[in-house]
Amino acid sequence: MERVTGIVLAGGQGRRMGGVDKGLQPLRGKPLVAWAIERLAPQVDEVLVNANQNLDAYAGFGYRVIPDSHGGFAGPLAGLHAGLRAAAHPLAVTVPCDSPFLPLDLVMRLKTSLARNDLAVAKTGAQPHPVFALVRRSVLPHLESFLAAGGRKIDAWYATLAVIEVSFDDQPDAFRNINTLEELKNA
Repeated sequence: MERVTGIVLAGGQGRRMGGVDKGLQPLRGKPLVAWAIERLAPQVDEVLVNANQNLDAYAGFGYRVIPDSHGGFAGPLAGLHAGLRAAAHPLAVTVPCDSPFLPLDLVMRLKTSLARNDLAVAKTGAQPHPVFALVRRSVLPHLESFLAAGGRKIDAWYATLAVIEVSFDDQPDAFRNINTLEELKNA
């Protein structure tokens, strides 16, 4: 069985949350990123946190913090790129820091479906969740070329790979993310 590196994506600017660092916002007494790490860590062999600000605060969770190598908060693909460069294992899974309810069987189900594909992505109904994905580390050169050419859209990059979508219709709320202070209050 191939080992898996978990990459928690916490590198955004939190624009929809008023410019605060989303991962560090408290939910029920713990930062959002702590919920994501707690659910992901038992599923993987290594955890990395991709962050571009408050690096010391993220390091306080006990895992290696990897900033983007592409400047300007270039989005989840830049976080994936940084994570793949640092990953110790042949497979990597990404989850966003603002999804505290991610499935406890996410990695197992994505890994079971990956087969010969480059990437397995979670979906509910007709909606794919591109930041909940298991990817082969071997796609790193392809991703580097995509980013170097100015590509930033995750779905445009996925379209160039062999991708399998994995249904999580039995857990639709697991992919709920918290983008605004109002959503945080309601959670």
